[in-house]
Amino acid sequence: MARLGNIPGKEAVKAFQNAGWSRLGQVASHVVMVMPEVRVNLSIPQHKELSVGTLRPSSEAPG
Repeated sequence: MARLGNIPGKEAVKAFQNAGWSRLGQVASHVVMVMPEVRVNLSIPQHKELSVGTLRPSSEAPG
């Protein structure tokens, strides 16, 4: 796995979309993403900068 760095929430959403996740909607400041046949939803905060600790559990999600 590539080394993670701090990135904006919008870039994180783009990266997960490129990996096959679909944007389901937005709840407050978080974008909710789903993937067909995966029982896990991703909730990605739309902050200017996301820390590595925020992204790590999402990058390890199935799919």
